[in-house]
Order: sequence, then structure tokens, then C-alpha cells
Amino acid sequence: MTDETFTVAPGAGFGRFDQTFPTLTSGEIERMRRFGEVRRFAADEVLFRSGERSPGMFVVLGGCVAVTQRDGMGHRTPIVEQGPGQFLAEVSQLGGSAALVDAVAETETEALVIPTAALRNLLVAEAELGERITRALILRRVALIEAAASGAVLIGHAGQRDVVRLQGFLTRNGQPHHLIDPRDDAEAAELMARLGLTEADLPLAACPNGEVLRNPTEQAIAEAIGMNTRPDVSRTYDVAVVGAGPAGLATAVYAASEGLSVAVIDRRAHGGQAGASARIENYFGFPTGISGLALTSRGVLQAQKFGAELLIPACVVDLDCTRDDGLRSLSLEDGFNLTARTIVVASGATYRRLQLSNLADFEGRGVWYWASPLEAQMCAGTEAIVVGGGNSAGQAAVYLSGHASKVRVMVRGPGLKETMSRYLIDRITSTANIELMPHTEITGMEAAPDGALARVAWTNRQSGEAGGGDIANVFLFVGADPATHWLANCGVVRDPAGFVTTGGPERAALESSVTGVFAVGDARSGSVKRVGGAIGEGAQVVAAIHQYLAAREEVAS
Repeated sequence: MTDETFTVAPGAGFGRFDQTFPTLTSGEIERMRRFGEVRRFAADEVLFRSGERSPGMFVVLGGCVAVTQRDGMGHRTPIVEQGPGQFLAEVSQLGGSAALVDAVAETETEALVIPTAALRNLLVAEAELGERITRALILRRVALIEAAASGAVLIGHAGQRDVVRLQGFLTRNGQPHHLIDPRDDAEAAELMARLGLTEADLPLAACPNGEVLRNPTEQAIAEAIGMNTRPDVSRTYDVAVVGAGPAGLATAVYAASEGLSVAVIDRRAHGGQAGASARIENYFGFPTGISGLALTSRGVLQAQKFGAELLIPACVVDLDCTRDDGLRSLSLEDGFNLTARTIVVASGATYRRLQLSNLADFEGRGVWYWASPLEAQMCAGTEAIVVGGGNSAGQAAVYLSGHASKVRVMVRGPGLKETMSRYLIDRITSTANIELMPHTEITGMEAAPDGALARVAWTNRQSGEAGGGDIANVFLFVGADPATHWLANCGVVRDPAGFVTTGGPERAALESSVTGVFAVGDARSGSVKRVGGAIGEGAQVVAAIHQYLAAREEVAS
């Protein structure tokens, strides 16, 4: 079957066809045979379904397979027909999560089925071939996200607090989805009527597995769409990394690539604070800049390629370092436990909140701690406020200036030069619709009739002059507190601010006061709060982990 006989749905988003759906040569397929087994499928037989875990990658040897997108409302959109020399897989097959498409044999079909673990081995062992396959996997996932014709369907109203919460969660985790409003969509209104649901039940999440969830938690929707949220409780990992920001992902990439078994846990999404950065321009190797989400998404793919397991969302609530066998045990919020030989604390930090009595009323309804395209759209043609003088605040201000009519950057101090990179200061200074407001703090917030943020009051701390405006979006990047509360009962020493102290007599530079427990990135006391520094520490700690594990083996022998 040639490329000309393939059909791609109009508007499906699959550009760069030859790279997205490459045809393998007979020689390449022969080299791949040792990684899988040949299976035969009857006409109309399902190879895998959206919302269910796939056995791995399918290399078509004979016959034809139809690949279609299917969303939570049951709508199907053809993507492509795959014939001899073509393969069926996308990023889900690397991480062992649920498939995002349906695959059905149109004729009697013979395929080489390569399980997930073997697929990872293939990508490493066959470098050039692995590069082509990996690129195709990435392009397919990107196209699925852009097409928004698969995955969960959110039913609710744009801008609604919980709609934005779910959109943000799915977007940051690279999960295709789209939103429909029951006021405008007859099918959504009919579904609500059939299930006896009202406005009070919104938002809904209709998932490909048939479930319709009422205002679900991130954990609930993740499980319904087949994301990995639970550890393998029968396994002892070499390394458990708590936090999937740049530091944690770097640890996972280097540790897994060196043969260690790795589990990475994060309560929300990969990327951490860096994942919310619209454009990072001072990271080595990216002269034109790269978004934090794109950078950390590449880290996720690398980690999975080498066999690291990502558990998202999964929340660590406690660390037990008292076991007689010397192993460490992480307790998760859902009651599961993960056992590991070493722990890497990469849980980062969280932005502080303003001291306003009603601030919580506006979180998710006009007060944001990140600036993604979702929030930027809400600012279109209106004024917005960015509070903070660090690089994250600067990146947000520059990004939002392309959407908002005006961006006010408020800092309590005299300016930005002590806290922000020069290139960002220059960018802010040269952007006409950004106004720097030094010595200024927000002193009040008022709600609209629907409860969303409508007005903001501020005061100049130096002059005492008060001001205010009809502003519906405020972005807070004010300092940071370490996300290390889960270490309270394990004996790990933290400094007065809560950051983990490392190094000292008979300790590796990144090792905590408890042997086998390491800290990297923003959670570590004295670390450089920069993406590059976090990635460097994530790579550096792997050497210390090897030394620790080797010493334990020597003692045991």
C-alpha cells in the first residue's frame, strides 16, 4: 500500500504526513522482529480501543488497519489506514497508558506486536530507527491534541472555575479533549436530560470508556481516561522521585538511562512551575526560546523511553525511613504504598498567596498561579495584573502582553534588577502595553455578580497613593514555599523555611540527613532557583545514588 492510497480526515491535524506515518523497509522490519511476536487478526477484529491499554506497537506485515479517533460522546473521526510497513502506536505506548485511538482490522491482517517494554528496548538498541519512530509518536500525539476529536469531552461553560481546572489538568498532561456548552450543543443538553443532570452537576466529563463524571477530581478523570496513577506495589524501585519538574525529570532520565528502575510521582502534572512558563529564553541550547511545557514534555518522553514510570496524578503524604530492611516507603493519598531503595525529593516549591481574606474565593476564578494559553485567552482585550519580580513573573508578563490590552507588573520593591534576568527586564521595558508599578501591592479584590473577580484595589507602599481598576485576571508569582510537608515524620532535616538541607560530614552533596534520601531543585536548601540549575542537580544526584546503592550491596555481601 502506498502513501497515495492512505486517507486522512480533513482537518484532522496530521501535517508532515511522511514523518507522522513513515513506511518501514523490509530490512528495518526484520531487525524489529526480535522485539515482538507475529499475530493474526480477522477482518473487523479490534486491535485496541481508545480508553483501554494497548498491548504495545503493531507493525503491519499484511492486510489493512483503520485508525479512528473517538471522543467521550462516541463521535468517530477517521485518521488513516495503515498497511504493510506501517506501524500503529503513539506516545501512550511508551508510558503504558490508555490508547487515544481505535484500531480495527479492515481485512485479515498480520502484524508484529511489540510490547511496551520491548518497544523501549527497540528505541534504544536501534538508534536511527528509534529516532524515526519516536518522532512519529510525538507528531501523532501533537496532532491528536490539535484535532481535539478524541479523549474526554468536557461539558460546561467556558471560564467556569472547575472547567478551567480540568482543562488545565488535561492540557498540562498532554491529553486530547474539548469543551462543549449544553446551552449551545443539543447533544450535550440531551445527555444531561437523559441522565437527570442539572446545571449544579456541571462540569461533566464524558470519557471514551463510557463513564460520565460529575465535576470530577483530577484523580477521577485521570483514572477514567487511563492515565497511570498507581505504582506497582509488588515492585521495589531503585529510585522513587517525588516531583516531575525539571529536577525530577532530569533525575529520571539519567537514572533510567543508566539501568536503574525509576518511578516519578507528581500530584498534578509534569513540569512543575517551569511547565507553566510561556517562554524560557535563557536555557542552554534554545536560542529562540522554548515553552516550559514543551521542554518538560520532552523530558517525560525521554524518561519513558528509558523505562521510567510516571504516576500522575498521585499525591505523596508520608515517607517512612524506619524499615529494618533499609528500604524506603512512600504512602500515597489514595492508600497505596511505593517501595524504593532511594528517594529523591524534587517536589519543588509553591507560590505564596497574598494576605487577603477573600483570596481563596477568586482562585480559579480570576486569580492564577500560572499563565497558559487558557488564561491568556481570558485576558484578551482587557487589563491584567502580574504580581512578582522573578523570571516567572517576567515571562508571564511578556506572554500576556500579546493578549491583554495592558499588563501591570506589581512589585513591592523598587524595581526588577535584583530579581529578574536582564533580557526579561529589557523585554518588559520595550513592550508598550506593560507598565511596571514598583512599591505596589494589591490591597483588595471585589467579585462580579457571578462570583468571579471583577475589580482590584492596590496601594503604593512608598507614597500611600491608592488605586484600582476593573480587572478580572491577576497572576501571582510571589516568592515560594517548599512543598516538603510530606517529610515531617521521616527525620529529614529542613531549614527554618522548610527547604531540605543536604551535604555535610559523610554525606554526598545532595544527600539529606537521612541516608538514601536526596534532594534536588527548588525543594533543596541553597539551590539556584533556575531551570538549568534544577536539571543539573537532577543529573548530578544520579552519581550519588549509584554510590549509595553500591555501598549497600557491598555491606550486604
